[in-house]
Amino acid sequence: MKFTITQEAFADGLQNAVSAVNPRSTLPILSNVLLQAADGALVLTSTDLDFTVRTKVPAKVGKSGATTLPAKRLSTLVKDLPKTEIEVDVDAKSVATLCSGAGVYRIFGMPEAEFPGLPAFEGAVEFTLKASDLRDGLRKTHYAISLDETRYVLNGIFFSFKGDKLTLVATDGRRLALAEVNDLEIPASQEREFIVRTKTVHELMRALGDDGEVVIRLAQNMVQFDCGPTTLISKLVDGNYPNYVQVIPTKVNERVAVEREVLLNAVRRVSLLNNEKTASVRLNFSKGNLDINSNTPDVGEARESMAINYKGKDISIAFNPEFLMAPLRYLQEDEVHFELIDDISPGVIKINAPFVYVLMPMRVGAV
Repeated sequence: MKFTITQEAFADGLQNAVSAVNPRSTLPILSNVLLQAADGALVLTSTDLDFTVRTKVPAKVGKSGATTLPAKRLSTLVKDLPKTEIEVDVDAKSVATLCSGAGVYRIFGMPEAEFPGLPAFEGAVEFTLKASDLRDGLRKTHYAISLDETRYVLNGIFFSFKGDKLTLVATDGRRLALAEVNDLEIPASQEREFIVRTKTVHELMRALGDDGEVVIRLAQNMVQFDCGPTTLISKLVDGNYPNYVQVIPTKVNERVAVEREVLLNAVRRVSLLNNEKTASVRLNFSKGNLDINSNTPDVGEARESMAINYKGKDISIAFNPEFLMAPLRYLQEDEVHFELIDDISPGVIKINAPFVYVLMPMRVGAV
C-alpha cells in the first residue's frame, strides 16, 4: 500500500477515527486503526467492538491496500509533523514508513485480516433527516443523560421515530430534556424506538455538520449514522425507556418570559458562593421581579434581581444551579419561558420551538 496525503487531512481523519479506541483493551488489534487506501481516498476505521468510527479523507493513492497501525501513536506523530505532504509506504509485513520533509518514521503494524469485521446493515430500517436538525436536538438534550451506571437504560438518549417526527429524550431522574425534529415522513411500519449510548451521542454531535443529511440505519441491537465522510456504528442500550410523558406537567399556574443570557449569567454568579454539598439557588418570583439568591453557611450569600413581566402569585422555588444553567447554555433563543405550579412542584422551561425541560426543585430553607 502506498499513498500521499496532506498532514491536515491525515491528522483530522485520525482524530475522528481514534475516538473509538479503548486504551484499556486486552486485544492488541483494538489499539490499532485500520487504514484502507483506494480510489483517491484513505478510509480510517477504529473500534472497541461496541462502538466503531469510520471516516474518509482525500489521498493520492499510488498502490491500493490496507493495514492496521497503532492508533494513538500514529495520531500523535502525524499531529506533530509539519503541515506538508506525507508519503506513506506499507510493506508486506505491515511495516509503515512515513516520509515528511527531512523526517523518516517507521511504525510496526498488524495485518488487516486481524481487524474485526463491521456489522452488516442490509435490510435495515432507514431514516433520513437534516444533519443540523439532529445536532440541534442532541445539543438541547444530551446534558440530561444520567451518569449513574446502575440505571443503564438512562445512560443515553431515547430516539422515538413516530408519526411525522423524531422525539429525543434524556433524563437522570432529577431533570428531563425533550426535543423534537418535525416534518418527517415515517410510515407506520417503520416506527421505531431505541436508546443510543452516551459515548455515541457525544461522538455523533462532533460528526454532524451544518449542511447535508444524516442517514440512520437500524438493525437488531445496532445503529449506524452516516454523516457525510464519517460513519458511526454502535450497539444500542438494551432495555425499555421509562414513561417520560407522565413526568411532564400538563397543567401550570404561572408562565413568564425571561431573558436567557441574563438569567444564565445571574445564576452563574450567585452560585459561585455555593459549595458542593449545598449547591442550590432560590428563585423568588414576585410581581415584576425575579430575585436569585444563595446562602451557604461558612461561605457567604449572594443575591441578584432582574425585572420580568410577571403578574402571578409569589412563588419561591430552589433548584440545583448546574441543572438550571444546563439548558440555558445550550439553547440559542433570546428568551425562555418559565412555567410554574407552586413552590414544591417541578419547574418547566420552554422556548418557541418543540423543546421541554423539566427540573425537580430542591428542598432547602428559604433565603
